[in-house]
Formats: sequence, structure tokens, C-alpha cells
Amino acid sequence: MNIIELNGIDKNFQGDELKTLALSGINLTIKQGEYVSVSGPSGCGKSTLLSILGMLDTPSAGLYKLSGHDVSSLTRDQRATARCENIGFVFQSFNLISDLSVEENVILPLTYQDNYPAKIAIERAREVLAQVDMSHRLKHFPSALSGGQQQRVAIARALVNDPKLILADEPTGNLDSKNAGIVLDLFDNLHQQGRTICMVTHDPRTCERASRQIDIFDGQLVGDRITAPVAISA
Repeated sequence: MNIIELNGIDKNFQGDELKTLALSGINLTIKQGEYVSVSGPSGCGKSTLLSILGMLDTPSAGLYKLSGHDVSSLTRDQRATARCENIGFVFQSFNLISDLSVEENVILPLTYQDNYPAKIAIERAREVLAQVDMSHRLKHFPSALSGGQQQRVAIARALVNDPKLILADEPTGNLDSKNAGIVLDLFDNLHQQGRTICMVTHDPRTCERASRQIDIFDGQLVGDRITAPVAISA
């Protein structure tokens, strides 16, 4: 099953006097269970691509299907609903809310779903925190955590709504090598469980952990290679 289908995706940014073409003619299919890295030099368009995949931005031209549904022209509210139901995000800067506890940060995506029982939300949050070995920090605030711990909480938050797709933007960019390894091991485990992951990174060592490596240069897809089988969930 295809999770992502992009056909002829362009993205333009209009400045005061100059139009910048960030993406041009992107054709891309990602199957369920693939672990994909997207790499390229700064300014090549990889973060723009991730924003379109996450429906944080819309393409200037082309077709985007998520799990077979055309999401190219959804309204802002429709995109927000689709994100909540289908996508988990992991960011370089963690994006945890400082005045919420670990548990509250992880529960947060569930609060945007109508009539989600609070008791079930707590149980689900504790379940995914256990997966990332952060059960012992439920009531702590982000300021009391190391960078590696904050990123593990962010991964738990990305998992809490059981998304079809996990999007990660430089997830190890703010981490030392030890904590980066721990986070990448978590992504490896998620891949083995059959999760679909698309990760933007500039680090060649991080790219090597993915089962498929995509290269972007000047807004165009210039490389696409399979390095490992697609994971199949039990």
C-alpha cells in the first residue's frame, strides 16, 4: 500500500521582486513500512518537501495523495484534521511545551480529537512513554530533561495517535553522538514494527540507518536507492 504519492509537485515562494522555485517536478511514492531518509545541501528543498508531506504547507502545483486520498487542495482546517489523524512529527528542536509535564506533552495531540476519554488518553501516553523508556519521568518538565530525553518524549508524542506516517526533521541535529545513537535505535525499532518513517537529515551516518535514501539538489529529486527490505509488522 502506498502511504505517499507525489506527482509533479512544485513549490514557489514569492518575494518582493523575485520568485524562488523551492521544489520542481517532484514525483515520489513511499510504501507502507518504508524508512526513508531525505538528504541534500542546505537550501535544496528537503525541509520544504517535509512541510508539504506534513500538510504544514501546500504545493504550488501537482498532486499529493496520502493513503490514497488527495490532500493537495484541502482547507486549513481539513489539513489540521488530516494531520492529527495520520501524521506524527519529530523536530530537531523537540518542540515540547515548557509548562506541561512529560505526560501532558504526550497527551496533547489526543486532546484535539473529539470526545477522546481522558482516562484512555493517559493510558495511551504511558504506553508510548514506556516504549521510549521514559516512564520514570512522567511528571517532570522538559527543563529537567537532557536533550536526548526530550527527543525521546517527542517521539512518544509522535506515536501517541498511532499515526500512519512519522515525519522527522533533523531528529539528531541537537544531540551528541551517544544520544543520537539512542534516538536512531528507536527509529530502527519503529521501522521493524512496520512504521512508515520519512526523515530529513544532512548527516550521512544518519542516512545510512534508513532502508531507502533519497537525494535532493536544487529542488529536484536526483537520487533514490533502496538499501534494505521494507519492514512488515507482525
